[in-house]
Amino acid sequence: MNGLFDFFGRVLRGVLRLVLVVASLIFVFSLLLAAIVVMLGVSLWALVTGRKPTPAVVFSRFRQTSQRYTQGVWPGSAAGGANRSADVVDVEATEVPDAPAQRREPGARSGPDTMARVLR
Repeated sequence: MNGLFDFFGRVLRGVLRLVLVVASLIFVFSLLLAAIVVMLGVSLWALVTGRKPTPAVVFSRFRQTSQRYTQGVWPGSAAGGANRSADVVDVEATEVPDAPAQRREPGARSGPDTMARVLR
């Protein structure tokens, strides 16, 4: 009798697993179909109004921005890091004199503490 229950249990588990797999496939395909319908609707609306679709505009701006900020970053890239050295400009260094010594007030702190001068 125990073998009979094991057999029906295995059959029931197999049927349940098959039902769940079919249900998940139906869900995934319906989600894919909904995404395709929405993309077609947005594309048709863009054609009717004469504007680019919003996702295309967002991704093109992202691509332009990433190209602007990553130009010459990677070694061996087409933008080339060797050409960027021509943009470097040397500046003549000048020495900045120290501030003249100030008269200390009776409650002022001394030493390299810069906040002591700010709090006065």
